[in-house]
Amino acid sequence: MNKLITILMVSLALMAFKNDKPAYRIFDSKGKAVKYEKLVKEASDADVIFFGELHNNPISHWLQLELTKDLYDLKKDNLVLGAEMFEADNQLILNEYLTGSISGKSFENEARLWPNYETDYKPLVEFAKDNNLEFIASNIPRRYASVVFKNGWEGLDSISAQAKSYIAPLPIEYDPEVECYKKMTEGMPAMGGHSSATLPMAQAIKDATMAFNIAGYCDDNIIIHYNGAYHSDNFQGIIWYLNKYKPGLKILTISTVEQDSVKHLNEDNSGKADYTIAVSESMTKTH
Repeated sequence: MNKLITILMVSLALMAFKNDKPAYRIFDSKGKAVKYEKLVKEASDADVIFFGELHNNPISHWLQLELTKDLYDLKKDNLVLGAEMFEADNQLILNEYLTGSISGKSFENEARLWPNYETDYKPLVEFAKDNNLEFIASNIPRRYASVVFKNGWEGLDSISAQAKSYIAPLPIEYDPEVECYKKMTEGMPAMGGHSSATLPMAQAIKDATMAFNIAGYCDDNIIIHYNGAYHSDNFQGIIWYLNKYKPGLKILTISTVEQDSVKHLNEDNSGKADYTIAVSESMTKTH
C-alpha cells in the first residue's frame, strides 16, 4: 500500500512538472540550463556586463532590474549603470536629475527618452538615483548616427568640435567584415538612394561611442550596460570596440531570445553570449 502511495505521489509530481509553463529559462554558452544564482555569481566577478535585451520584452527589463539590485548588494558604490537608451549629450541633464539638481518632470520633459521609458528604463534610473550611483548616457546622439547613414564617414567632417565631443574619437576604426556589420548588408539593396553600406557604419558609430564612454568608467568599477542584444551578441559590436579602447577587461555578456518553448535552447541561439535568457515568444510585450 505504501509503495502504491509513493508511486502515486511521484506520478502527480511529474504531472505537475510536465504541466508547468515557465516564462523563461537561463542557459550558459554551451546551452545548458543554469540557475539565476550562477549568473549573479559570475557577473559579480566581471568588469563589464552587457545585458542584451529585446526592447519590448518584459522579462528582459525585469531581470535587468533584479540583476542590478543583486550586484549592488555585492558591490555597493562600485557599481555603475549605463544604457544605449540615453545619448551622450544628455549626460548633463541625467546627472542633474540623479543628484537632485532638477526635478523628474524637467528631466523627462527635456531628455529625449524612449517611448517605453516609464515602464522599462525609469526603474533603473530611479534605482541609480536612490542609491547615488553613476549612470552613463553612453550612446551617440541619434542625429550624428543619421549623418553617417546618409553620408558615410565623410559626413562627420562637417560637424563641429563640440558635436564631435559626444562621439568616439575620429576616425573610427571600422571593419565591414565583422560579422554583425556584414550581416546587415547581405542581400540588402540600396535604400532611398543611399548605399546599404552606410547602414552598418551607422551601427558601428553607435557601438564605438558606447564602448568609448564605457571605457572611461572602467577603473575600479563594475559596469552593467543595458543595450539591444544585437549590439553585444556574439561578442561583437560594442565589445569589438571596447576591447580596442580598454583591452584586458573581464567582460560578461547576456542575450535575450524568444522561442516557442524554453525547455531547451534552440541551436541557432546557442553561443550568442555567456548567458542567454530564453523567453516564451507568447510573452506579453511592453510596447
